[in-house]
Amino acid sequence: MTELKIYAARVAGVAAAPEALLSTSNAELISSALKTRGIKFQRWPSKPELEPGAMQEQILEAYASLIASVQKNEGYQTVDVMRVGGDQLSGSTLRQTFLQEHQHAEDEVRFFVEGCGLFALHIKDEVLQVICEANDWIAIPAGTRHWFDMGVDPNYCVIRFFKNSGGWAASFTHDPIADHYPGLT
Repeated sequence: MTELKIYAARVAGVAAAPEALLSTSNAELISSALKTRGIKFQRWPSKPELEPGAMQEQILEAYASLIASVQKNEGYQTVDVMRVGGDQLSGSTLRQTFLQEHQHAEDEVRFFVEGCGLFALHIKDEVLQVICEANDWIAIPAGTRHWFDMGVDPNYCVIRFFKNSGGWAASFTHDPIADHYPGLT
């Protein structure tokens, strides 16, 4: 289930587990709360004609009109499909990499076709955790400190949007903040 939890950012030296200041699964409240912090969030209609495990071409064709709208309105030039899980042996390594707080020089924009993942956004004195699932579209602006948890047994498929055809690279902050918040179970 799509969910947003908002925490106060952990104060250095305080060992107490964080307590959520807000917790909601209401898509309108999630969108509104994220918008006030510069994050875009939408729920797209599902595409029942897609079978689980659909190939990139089928996925891009099924969502072509929504993809074209995002490209036109937001300026994203490149779109691809990334699938994690199943027979991939690197899921654990990949998970550990993205569990470290980082940021990008380009927006991180994802639409979840299948599965789910948790974005944790470190914005000023808050940490916002958004569990995105199938039909969720999220746009995290360049420079936003965050981490991503794909869970212990990753299995998801996303459409990725890029302004730069070379994709994005993570710049790690080396802040251990991610260690102090719950992950995706």
